[in-house]
Amino acid sequence: MTDATAYYHPDLSVDQQLALRTAATRLAREFDGTYGAETIERFLHTSYEQFATLSSVPNFLPLLAERFTRQRLHALARVEGHHHDGKTVVLFLCTHNAGRSQMALGFFTHLAGDRAVAWSGGSEPGREINPAAVAAMAERGIDITGEYPKPWTDEIVRAATVVVTMGCGDACPVFPGTRYENWDVDDPAGLDVTAVRPIRDELERRVRALLDQLAIPA
Repeated sequence: MTDATAYYHPDLSVDQQLALRTAATRLAREFDGTYGAETIERFLHTSYEQFATLSSVPNFLPLLAERFTRQRLHALARVEGHHHDGKTVVLFLCTHNAGRSQMALGFFTHLAGDRAVAWSGGSEPGREINPAAVAAMAERGIDITGEYPKPWTDEIVRAATVVVTMGCGDACPVFPGTRYENWDVDDPAGLDVTAVRPIRDELERRVRALLDQLAIPA
């Protein structure tokens, strides 16, 4: 494996450096034969950088960076033809990736199961998932507390079969050959659970309609 310190900033704590090296080792095992150490470490470094400007909890940054790197590498493998499972990939995008796109992702993943792949992202990712969105989804038996606001990257968008945008405007990326849908759904930011419920229900309706269009059993 190449020297990982070439990618890490000197101001990282010893624990953070160790966590990132451990993450790089895990990812290298997972993607052995597909991507080399240099690619993995570069993706891990850039993912860490993206979260370092957003997160107020430094101890979780290596974990978030590892999770996002894993998603990015899976996306890149699809784009480059290394991964052939034939599954539809749907990407839900909004501004902060804290409310609408997370609820849509929750419904899609819950309803589609392992018959499709779904991701989400934001043009200006927030620091945490909207608590009212979490509570509203919990009322439907769907736990989205394991998710986290994240940006999108070119490989993630290019890997998507369908890109659903919600309020990210001109910031949403457009690539030829990809199906795009824009959902005009209210932003739940700053609303309480009572006000979020109609937004949640509208998103469920739209997700179910999308699954029907894609012939994915719910």
